[in-house]
Amino acid sequence: MLRCLIVVGLAALLPAASGLAAEKPVRVFILAGQSNMEGKARNALLDFQATDAKTRDLFAHLRKDDQWIVRDDVFIKFLDRRGPLTVGFGSPGCTGVELEFGTMMGVQFDEPVLLIKAAWGGHSLFKNFRSPSAGLPDAMIEKELAEAQKRVRQSNEKDSRNDPLPTREEFVREYGLSYRNLLKEVRDVQENYEQLFPALAGRPLELTGFVWFQGFNDIFGAQDEYASNMRHFINDVRKDLQAPQLPFVIGALGQNGSKPATGGMLVVREAQLSMNDVPEFQGNVRAFPVDVLVDKAAEEMFPNWQNNPEWVHTGSDRPYHYYGSAIWFNRIGKAMGQAMVDLRRNSR
Repeated sequence: MLRCLIVVGLAALLPAASGLAAEKPVRVFILAGQSNMEGKARNALLDFQATDAKTRDLFAHLRKDDQWIVRDDVFIKFLDRRGPLTVGFGSPGCTGVELEFGTMMGVQFDEPVLLIKAAWGGHSLFKNFRSPSAGLPDAMIEKELAEAQKRVRQSNEKDSRNDPLPTREEFVREYGLSYRNLLKEVRDVQENYEQLFPALAGRPLELTGFVWFQGFNDIFGAQDEYASNMRHFINDVRKDLQAPQLPFVIGALGQNGSKPATGGMLVVREAQLSMNDVPEFQGNVRAFPVDVLVDKAAEEMFPNWQNNPEWVHTGSDRPYHYYGSAIWFNRIGKAMGQAMVDLRRNSR
């Protein structure tokens, strides 16, 4: 049953623990990816659409007494921010898929829910999130190293300097850095959750699912390797978190919206959807297209957004951020939640 507090600003206090049975485990979900997992729908847009007659019904389940619900059964940590789930846990001043996803998980489970969000804008699977079993792209590293050393030599010669040349180790460290940071974030929360969320003290954690929303930076030259890297990533996450059958949901790239995907975007989207056909992922991985969930009002308005005063009531960002559409982000979050529910139901 939904237990809720009403938001008073965004500095709401943590709820009391009395509403959560101490013997029940905490259901933990990891939400990872790049800027669109951060969340780019501006809170001001949500506030407007939640009260506007044309759109308020879409947000009614997230509000009570004309305020955003602050859940006392779902908690979230997003890097340096933490608290009970409500609006505002996206990029600064924004909300993302976590709002609808977390709400669905709160409804689905009698146990308390904890979302751990680890997302960094502009980070590719090819490089930043590259997982250990994918190995290193030696040819690319050598190319990057040679170009960087050339630039330093030219600068030294031009300015009569003697700056040291970059080393291969410096470039190697960048590969997989976000993957390692993701694991560090999860482990830090696992070790310190009782201090971070006093309402959860005394309850064991149960890693329950992983949600992935990423791909845009891989469309520019790394698209052909995406399927292989995605498969390695899923296997490595499960191995490193000691959860061999961890349900894995993928929101497949969809900034093309109503238009057909082409080029690198098409390749990455199809690579993500192909995880549904990997034999060992049957029943425990679900990828779905997000372009079919497009906010058509934002899509139609965007080409002339600078001359349309209604844009601020419809979207809040560029196409690569799904127009900053609260409706589109919420639809994606809800679809992620439904996919997670379906995976768990099918695994029983």
